[in-house]
Amino acid sequence: MIGELKKEDIYTLPFWLLCLSTFLFFTSFNMIIPELPAYLDTMNGGEYKGLIIALFTLMAGISRPFSGKLSDTIGRVPVMVFGVFVSAFCALLYPLASSVFFLLLLRFIHGFSTGFKPTGTSAFLADIIPADRRGEAMGLFGFFSSLGMGVGPAISTPIKELYSLDILFYSSSVLSLLSVVILFGLEETLKEKEPFRWGLLKIKSDEIVEVKALPPALVMILITLGSGVVFTLIPDFSVHLGESNKGMFYAYYTGATVIVRLLLGKASDIYGRVPIMLISVIILSISMFVIGSATTAFYFYFGAILFGLGFGLGSPTIIAWTIDVSNPKYKSRALATMYLALEIGIGMGAFGSGWIYKNDINFLSTSFYIAGFANIAAIFYLMYEGRRIKKNQPKNSYVFIKGN
Repeated sequence: MIGELKKEDIYTLPFWLLCLSTFLFFTSFNMIIPELPAYLDTMNGGEYKGLIIALFTLMAGISRPFSGKLSDTIGRVPVMVFGVFVSAFCALLYPLASSVFFLLLLRFIHGFSTGFKPTGTSAFLADIIPADRRGEAMGLFGFFSSLGMGVGPAISTPIKELYSLDILFYSSSVLSLLSVVILFGLEETLKEKEPFRWGLLKIKSDEIVEVKALPPALVMILITLGSGVVFTLIPDFSVHLGESNKGMFYAYYTGATVIVRLLLGKASDIYGRVPIMLISVIILSISMFVIGSATTAFYFYFGAILFGLGFGLGSPTIIAWTIDVSNPKYKSRALATMYLALEIGIGMGAFGSGWIYKNDINFLSTSFYIAGFANIAAIFYLMYEGRRIKKNQPKNSYVFIKGN
């Protein structure tokens, strides 16, 4: 009984508030994604669809070193609040976009939101969650972020058709504002804070990346190429297969992600980060080939389920792995490095798929196959990294096999 009580102690009110805030945040900026390619078409900018995600992730990547440094100096909560405010502000401006340039500029600025919010959030969680429960907690927390990533696109087309595209953008802004209101109720977890000063925005070369986080970062780049492809091409792929709701793929993906996070969130705490990541990447690789070769809705959504299973298993694991290997003093920098890798992978996948596709349906599948081979490369790297870590890991490390 005492053990059970202790087990529940990590799921405090701040944890649940952060989960709710994250759900609203991910719902807000993901709900506009399915309709942005068509919005760009109305401006005769169809050939720039790859930039919708690529510019967003470019700014997110540029801002990662800043968010990592600020999170480790002025605090986790201010960094989160800034990121969500940017999301709310940009969503209000989308209805005013009257040209391809203005829309793409907004997407670029909007990237600040994910450049800041997830960095502060992950560092906050790392502060309040013990190492032996890290995978479990990240899995449960990831349930809410994944739910937002699925709910947002799923309600996108219905809101646009029932009301208007402008209402869709305004709804996105309102959800972001609700997310930031919740953040004001959180107590800062960084113990040694500094007041903000402009000098903190000067990033030294050794503050850009955390070297210890490079192995999970490399894996992140390889596996998120597929995410960039998915975010860019799934709306058009849905239309090609005759699916009227361009967000349904994300609903199937989210359903699978939610299930695996709830059931297997603690798997990496038991079996180690690298072995679980290996299983995750194998599933992701298969999903890319299934989606790319889909000619019916059944295989299309089956691929979405596999994609969700792979990321649902791998996402909390790679975050926990990054925290495990980081310097405790620079947790935010390590997380920023990992998220920078995520933005690089998504950006490359989005830009590359848009460049290959060019609104020509004959090239719709090519990018998915390329992403599948990138995942295969990640499999080989994880096998190498696993052998290296197993040989050199300290006792009781959670990175490979607990207790070995």
